[in-house]
Amino acid sequence: MTDILYLKERARVLIARYAEKDLKIATAESCTGGLLAGLLTEVPGSSAVLDRGFVTYSNEAKHEMIGVPVDLLVSYGAVSSEVAMAMASGAHFCSNADVAISITGIAGPDGGTKDKPVGLVYFGLAHGKTEAKHVQCFFENTGRDGIRFQALVQALELLENFIENT
Repeated sequence: MTDILYLKERARVLIARYAEKDLKIATAESCTGGLLAGLLTEVPGSSAVLDRGFVTYSNEAKHEMIGVPVDLLVSYGAVSSEVAMAMASGAHFCSNADVAISITGIAGPDGGTKDKPVGLVYFGLAHGKTEAKHVQCFFENTGRDGIRFQALVQALELLENFIENT
């Protein structure tokens, strides 16, 4: 329960900071399945900040909803820096947000390989006209829920860092 309260408090502060600067967020989520957007909407007043959230769990959804090029999905796989950046760029383009964040990874318990183990998660961040950036994380395999929790913490940190530097 403490973990959830911790996330909710961070989300509350984040929403307040973005609202203060009149900035909007869009999310594009795969392995977290909308948890980040859900967490942000737990906060009263989040409608002033969260423009929209895309749950793009399948490759088809990534392509159809936010325009991730099929050749990136085929060449690099859904869990890659290239796709994370394309997801963030696509969510930014398909929204009215100032910043878009993406999450794609392997939460397990299955699906991992030697090259892409369970716990590998990529994040993308897109804003303005600059090229999207990415962050790669290897989270400890604490089970599916644990990896998804760690991904939420990292996503909040990325959004916090963005607002601090804006």
